Amino acid sequence: MKGRKNLLDQLKPLPYFSKNTVYQMGKQLGLSDVTIDTYVSRSMKYREFFQLKKGLYTSADFFNKYKKDISFLFYLANVIRTPSYVSSWAALQYYDLTTEAIHTVTSVTPKVTREYKTRAGNFSYQSIKKELFTGFSLVKGKFDSFIASPSKALFDLLYFRTNQFRGFEIVRLEALVEDLRIDFGQMKKSEQEKLRSMIKEFSHE
Repeated sequence: MKGRKNLLDQLKPLPYFSKNTVYQMGKQLGLSDVTIDTYVSRSMKYREFFQLKKGLYTSADFFNKYKKDISFLFYLANVIRTPSYVSSWAALQYYDLTTEAIHTVTSVTPKVTREYKTRAGNFSYQSIKKELFTGFSLVKGKFDSFIASPSKALFDLLYFRTNQFRGFEIVRLEALVEDLRIDFGQMKKSEQEKLRSMIKEFSHE
């Protein structure tokens, strides 16, 4: 049991860790792979670890310490599936452009669409064309994460909601955004123009 505690103590300060990291640390403590597997299973059972996806974990201690910090959830979203950036509803809420309750951190990726339901939260990834995997930047915080700009976050939301803008008319933009309870008026004029330009460019391809 002392070996398990020592292993846990080394893992607790990490924001996330892989199964390989657990093995490396365990071997430094003189533990066999079989013993390490047993410790991991026991830690999952006791809810000391949260599995983010197969082979990737965060400790309950670390998560509980930072779970109210949105930058940590966005950071985890970036880590679970790479490359990706936080977008759509999650990013719009981050910019205070919507008051809708967000229960899933939605991200965009050039990889296939996928969803992860974990004890640390729900993470959804929507697949987009590589040429549209743009309009995001690294936002500094307690935890750094890639987040879409306000215009790109709204573009991505509308892109998937309108089936890639098929038959979409730009004159309907503000009415559609209002129906979605997004405060378009709070978005900077420059961002509004970027959004319109992106939609016009894409919908006329």
